[in-house]
Amino acid sequence: MTTSPAPATALRAVLFDSGGVLMQPIGGRWNPRADFEETVLVHAPSITPQQFAAAIAAGDHFFAASSSTPGYDDYHRVVLRHLGVDATPELLADLRREVPPSTFLETYPDVEATLEGLNRRGVRMAVVSDAWPNLPDLHAGLGISRFFEAYAISAVLGCNKPDPRMYHHASTALGLAPAQCLFVDDDPDLVTAAIGLGYAGRTMCRDSAVSDVPSITSLTQLLDLF
Repeated sequence: MTTSPAPATALRAVLFDSGGVLMQPIGGRWNPRADFEETVLVHAPSITPQQFAAAIAAGDHFFAASSSTPGYDDYHRVVLRHLGVDATPELLADLRREVPPSTFLETYPDVEATLEGLNRRGVRMAVVSDAWPNLPDLHAGLGISRFFEAYAISAVLGCNKPDPRMYHHASTALGLAPAQCLFVDDDPDLVTAAIGLGYAGRTMCRDSAVSDVPSITSLTQLLDLF
């Protein structure tokens, strides 16, 4: 359900999830990166699409079983092992080589205007994301890192949401109490967890609003809360 605004004086900051809220992968797949198959095929040209699909599924299971975001090389080793490909230092380096973020990621159409609008209102902003340590660099490449004062990143903190340390790291970095911060995520369970910790919360539901957690269908709706 889309709810009425919180009192304007209560909220001073927005804590954003990243994937699914601020940005999405071009082509629809987060991991591995979109150029994974192309890179591996240079080293092992006989790998089939079916083998890639099975190995990527194994990588998904590895992610799901991890208590925090694993390192790039650890993740790639799992997928490569299922492909039967030797995870040589050269291949691992190729898989994590720097490419412009805009080649595999894009922000949603409502992101920049919303961040600009919040910034004009003096709203402080941070990111709380289950992600790798280079997330600020990805945001910089997409032109949005300048809006965020702090990042709470799972691979840096060693825990995933809904661990309270994720939320608290961001609000503490801003010097604000939880009640002064609005948390936005596309996972309603993580928003519910934030609300339980004293934060305000909205679930980002771009297709349709959920019924049991306060939600929005566009980031621009955040502007009505400040």
